[in-house]
Amino acid sequence: MEPVYRPVISAAKTLFFVQGTRFTITGEEHVPRVGGAVMAINHTSYLDFMYAGLPAWPHRRYVRFMAKKSVFTHRVTGPLMRGMHHIPVDRHKGGEAFTAAIRALRAGEIVGVFPEATMSRSFELKEFKPGAVKMAQVAGVPLLPTTIWGGQRVWTKNLPKHVRPGSRVPVSITVGAPIQVERREDVAAATERLKAAMQAQLDVQQAVYPTLHGEDLRYVPVRLGGTAPTPEEAHAADLHDMTRTRDKFTG
Repeated sequence: MEPVYRPVISAAKTLFFVQGTRFTITGEEHVPRVGGAVMAINHTSYLDFMYAGLPAWPHRRYVRFMAKKSVFTHRVTGPLMRGMHHIPVDRHKGGEAFTAAIRALRAGEIVGVFPEATMSRSFELKEFKPGAVKMAQVAGVPLLPTTIWGGQRVWTKNLPKHVRPGSRVPVSITVGAPIQVERREDVAAATERLKAAMQAQLDVQQAVYPTLHGEDLRYVPVRLGGTAPTPEEAHAADLHDMTRTRDKFTG
């Protein structure tokens, strides 16, 4: 029974219907019907949590996402996150989140992870953290490379949102073939293998996505002729945000 998750899914479906979001979902068959798996997801939108769960819903699977602890302490989102059995991540106590994720995976859950850790302002894949691969390796479960394209046009950092009714933004979601991580495989090499698989998926999604023009080019990477920040500019902005946050709590 999922007394919290099921109503949230219904609310999300209603939101998508009202927005007129046009989904293209590929690879639903790669989501296991039973058993644990690590869903590794790229991150360009505030709604990626909602989008990534879509390929699992037809199989009545519920993804347990790893998210920063502050979301769990918020008076509105906290009860929802806890009720959906998502996994809080405290950056000062990462081992606790890792242990909780392994427990969930061994219990047969799908755990959703964003290997980039934070949202990509350049809309390119950032450097991957090794956590997703380590979880799959320790728990003995497959990795599900999952890529989302178009969600950045709905709601992302520091750019206009398109969440109004009838916005009709196309969003592409792909779940690739499961990746097995051998027990003694080098984690860094396996992480690069995961990233390469996700980049290949994104390349296909981007190639068939409707062509954007004018101001909408700000949602497109420079590499593809867009005007989004370069990866270097995006990294500098991330560092600025991190410094500002540290100053806020230590000043």
